[in-house]
Amino acid sequence: MRVLIVDDDFYSRSFLEYILHPYAACDVAENGEEAVMAFQRALKEKKPYELVCMDLRMPEIDGATAMREIRGMERDFGVDDARRARIIITSVLEDAEDTHNAMFLGDATAFLQKPIEEKALLAELRRLGLISD
Repeated sequence: MRVLIVDDDFYSRSFLEYILHPYAACDVAENGEEAVMAFQRALKEKKPYELVCMDLRMPEIDGATAMREIRGMERDFGVDDARRARIIITSVLEDAEDTHNAMFLGDATAFLQKPIEEKALLAELRRLGLISD
């Protein structure tokens, strides 16, 4: 599995990478702009990401905007629904309008509230069929 971890906080990125590295090859981006560029490069190289862990509040391009751009790229590259990247929002926001918009307008797959718990993340990956026991 190939994963893109997107967060402007070093410790959040590092912790997610620590949890995911036994299951996936992990790349990191510090903001939405880097994420969009990395995602596009992966599609062009025919090595797409299967999972994106995306924070919402970041400099340059925020997570919700980056998700909309990622979904648009997938359409442009002809990626069918079954092969689209799963996008898990990782945010401190709870019931904010931003989270709602990201889930529905940004077409996110799931939401995990920070601080991320390893058990919760792995359970979500199992639910999404990305890892097995």
